[in-house]
Amino acid sequence: MRTGPPGADDQGFTDFTTTSYASLLRTARLLTGDRHTAEDLVQAALVKVYLRWGRSASWASPQAYARKVVVNLYATWRRRRWHTETPHSGDEAAAAAGAPDMAGGAEARLELARALGSLPRAQRAVVVLRFYEDLSVEETAALLGCSPGTVKSRTRRALERLRASGALAGYAGRGTR
Repeated sequence: MRTGPPGADDQGFTDFTTTSYASLLRTARLLTGDRHTAEDLVQAALVKVYLRWGRSASWASPQAYARKVVVNLYATWRRRRWHTETPHSGDEAAAAAGAPDMAGGAEARLELARALGSLPRAQRAVVVLRFYEDLSVEETAALLGCSPGTVKSRTRRALERLRASGALAGYAGRGTR
């Protein structure tokens, strides 16, 4: 539970949320493959962070703590029973295909979402944390609560699966300067 009186550091939490929300949402979006589910995931994670915000002074990084909460919730998200919620039935890819490419990279983002969507949950988490969040093997292992060897093997299997599916064909040689 929260320590201290209600509202004691609500402004600090509001500031944290304002600066961290976009980053947390991008991570959740890559993990879930769906913007609406990602928003729900980040909202649930921020509730958990808020309930422990009184202890934030002892955290090495509130951003890292919040990211860990997002990843942990993602790992258990599908196991929970949601009796009162109905899943979003819209196809985000189809909606995006009909819209003009305002950002110039929508097709690349959709391709990335499809590739990540083809991976099992544990492999997707490792790929997002290692290559999108740019965490080391050790940081990823600590965040996921597994050994560095497990991170390495999951990364290898995920990349093999992506290569075999042709999902990485357009990315050969990118960023190797």
